[in-house]
Amino acid sequence: MSRIATPQTIADTPVQSQPLLETVEKSLGSVPNLFRLLATSPDALEGYLGLNGALSKGKLSAATRERIAIAIAQTNGCDYCNAAHTFLAKTFAKLDEAEVAANRAGASTDAKAHAAVSFAVKVATSKGRVSEQDISTVRAAGYSDAEIIEIIGLIALNVLTNYVNEVFQTDIDFPAINAAAA
Repeated sequence: MSRIATPQTIADTPVQSQPLLETVEKSLGSVPNLFRLLATSPDALEGYLGLNGALSKGKLSAATRERIAIAIAQTNGCDYCNAAHTFLAKTFAKLDEAEVAANRAGASTDAKAHAAVSFAVKVATSKGRVSEQDISTVRAAGYSDAEIIEIIGLIALNVLTNYVNEVFQTDIDFPAINAAAA
């Protein structure tokens, strides 16, 4: 059970959050608990949606963004984000179970995506203190400096949601995944 009240409807959120949540609802067909919880702070919701929207226009594919989200959720032990991004990866990015399992292990069955996912996990676990070799490896896989910055942006975006969900124990409204056991 969530440690703070999650607004049950868009109308239950602050007025400033409501148009943002209406956009989420149009995009996803519903408003997941995370978004309604973030809506408690209209500025935090706007910041999350802004960064997410900007990164979705970047060079990284939707599949690679979901791979990274799963890897970071697993790294941080966030069951909510692991469940949400597993659902999104399978439903929208069309990743199969083997790929999702590899992502949870900080890897990918795709060689280029593997470089991005493993780099993301290394950045997250080392708190950004990666080696020159780590950067060279992700570059050698075909990622530009701009794409490497996008990978770092995705890590930051996912750490935000992982931490919000873990701090407040957001009720999972996706098919559940136990990040510790996966």
